[in-house]
Amino acid sequence: MRTGYTTGSCAAAAAKAAVCMLLSQEAVHHVSLMTPKGVRLYLDVEDIEAGRDSVSCGVRKDSGDDPDVTDGVLVCARVSRCRGDAISLDGGTGVGRITKNGLEQPVGTAAINKVPRRMIIEAVEEQRKKFGCTDGIAVVISVPDGEELAKKTFNSRLGIKGGISVLGTSGIVEPMSEKALTDTIYLEMKVLKESGHEWCYVVPGNYGSDFLTGTLGYDGGLAVKCSNYIGETIDDAVRIGMKGILLVGHIGKLVKLAAGVMNTHSRQADCRMEVFAAHAALAGAGRDTVQMLMECVTTSEAVDILKGNGLLWPVMQTVMDRIDYHIRQRAGKKLAVGAVVFSMEEGILGSTPSAAKVLDQIRKGIR
Repeated sequence: MRTGYTTGSCAAAAAKAAVCMLLSQEAVHHVSLMTPKGVRLYLDVEDIEAGRDSVSCGVRKDSGDDPDVTDGVLVCARVSRCRGDAISLDGGTGVGRITKNGLEQPVGTAAINKVPRRMIIEAVEEQRKKFGCTDGIAVVISVPDGEELAKKTFNSRLGIKGGISVLGTSGIVEPMSEKALTDTIYLEMKVLKESGHEWCYVVPGNYGSDFLTGTLGYDGGLAVKCSNYIGETIDDAVRIGMKGILLVGHIGKLVKLAAGVMNTHSRQADCRMEVFAAHAALAGAGRDTVQMLMECVTTSEAVDILKGNGLLWPVMQTVMDRIDYHIRQRAGKKLAVGAVVFSMEEGILGSTPSAAKVLDQIRKGIR
């Protein structure tokens, strides 16, 4: 799969080109940049605005084959001379600003992470030395479309307001979106912990989030979206030092936990009907009912069959028992964990024995 380069690389390359133009008073249309990974990039420079005292230009991001919402975004750097001999760095339009503790940068600063900051400063310093410049240089990174793009990211949940983050640890985008997502889940939970919330909800996606807030009336601000990575999210909660989490999810996702499947993506495992069939058999279902369950395509069909045969509640009881067993095994003794399973048609289908206790602790922690 094709690799790309990060917003951090774009920012550093744009800053390098802008300083070169400021100090040489000559246009620069291409710039090279050595990334922390050791890969040299050769990038086009766009949107040049050059003056005697300041220069602004941009470099457009290429995410390669990684499905990143920032693919194609223009990352700009405006540089100008300033008093003193230091290099200052800040974020402008479309670059988010940190509003919560627990992230890499302090509250109030621009959401430009540590490695991109270093890359930008080093690129500017390289040009100062090249031209023998001892003046101070002020650098402002902006992303014209950043505020709109941020609505498609987790930034607002992490406490980053007003735009996207300038990211990257290697300077190169590897097509590993799963790693990026699990890193975000970890950060989102860490922000809650740093905010004083040691108990929280975990929802796989929008169904769980909507049910949590709309139907149950709980605080969605204390929910972490885990997508399919339930096992990794439990591991993160233990590592961060959370005291307890409550999984709230649709039967179509969480029923897989009854078989010990902790990554609920269909490409990992799809044991939904096997779980229903096995537990229906335990509840006394005949061969024909078990066969019908095995032939279902959706969990809604399976729930209807169970309900029609008077088996829904006994099946959900044993399913919840197995879910409880597997999530407690994953969590260990340091983390309290519970689960609530629902369907859009039936509402709550079941909960584990510790769910009520965890829920009570979350609600006590709401500020």
